Amino acid sequence: MTSVSLTGANGFLGWHTRCAAHAQGIPVTTIAVGDGFNLAAATGAISGTDRLIHVAGVNRASDEEVVGGNVRFAEQLASALEQAAPAPSVVVFANSIQADNDSAYGTAKRVAADILRSAAERVGATFVDLRLPNLFGEHGRPFYNSVVATFSHLLATGGRPVIDQDRELSLLHAQNAADALLGFVEADQLSDLEERETVTGLLARLGDIASVYSRGGEIPDIAHPFERDLFNTYRAAAFPEGTPISLQRHADNRGSFFEIVRSQGGAGQSSFSTTVSGVTRGDHYHRRKVERFTVLSGEATIKLRKLFSTQVHEFRVVGESPASIDMPTMWAHNITNVGEADLYTSFWSNELFDPERPDTIAEPV
Repeated sequence: MTSVSLTGANGFLGWHTRCAAHAQGIPVTTIAVGDGFNLAAATGAISGTDRLIHVAGVNRASDEEVVGGNVRFAEQLASALEQAAPAPSVVVFANSIQADNDSAYGTAKRVAADILRSAAERVGATFVDLRLPNLFGEHGRPFYNSVVATFSHLLATGGRPVIDQDRELSLLHAQNAADALLGFVEADQLSDLEERETVTGLLARLGDIASVYSRGGEIPDIAHPFERDLFNTYRAAAFPEGTPISLQRHADNRGSFFEIVRSQGGAGQSSFSTTVSGVTRGDHYHRRKVERFTVLSGEATIKLRKLFSTQVHEFRVVGESPASIDMPTMWAHNITNVGEADLYTSFWSNELFDPERPDTIAEPV
């Protein structure tokens, strides 16, 4: 696969899909639907791409607006698909497990799938109807995208989450959903990546994560991928408040001592670097890996930028006042020696480095 066309690129799942494609070096052409739809522009965006992914949808509105909006988006996209030359070989619809019920949302997704399936058949494309469960992940909108986003936001900002109705959820991290939309994970493999949890249990897990992390940046037990994904989601909601993490230095006539990382479970790897004055390290991002920078000696600036945004967060750190910065997932980051002496830096990640799967993707801040 060499190229992708995508609707809903600025939404939650769309952003995660763009991140996953970027990590594989796959260019993404975005398509506007709804009031911003332009048939010629959409046709041009689709033409020649290998894979068309339809993510855009109406989730929160009146029943009439939910049905009307989702059907309208599908009809617009179908009209552009039928005029594309050449048409993509695969058309993927980010459907929902609710498509089998009679709710307005379920009906809307089911009808939209039928519209796109028929259009794909007419142009000879393979149609993939991907039924997704409840999605969660970094930078979801609280009170909109998922209960995980809502709980994470409230816990990170001092709020008190309230459970109105407890029930069991089937949860899938948005990066896993993105991999499925891009064809890197087969649809029948998604169930192995899902986690079932009650709303009460979910709040308890996130509450434990927030409580542990609030103790000077202590890392909770993130040995299980689901716990790691919840932790990364919470960290995204908490950033940049509380950054850098101040470390307590203990000093006496022998010298000084401070802890860099306290982890409650899971793998971990530490490394150390020296950097000469004026040199920058990093300029990459991670999709799932937790990474912590700690300046031990010298002066540095650490910069971070969320993928596909232009705002850069910059932190000045010095060895005399030890502090750590945890890199949010899917944020490009680097560290520059801005002092005259050599910069000594400690790096910690929650997983052992695997050269076959490094989860380190080049991207300038």
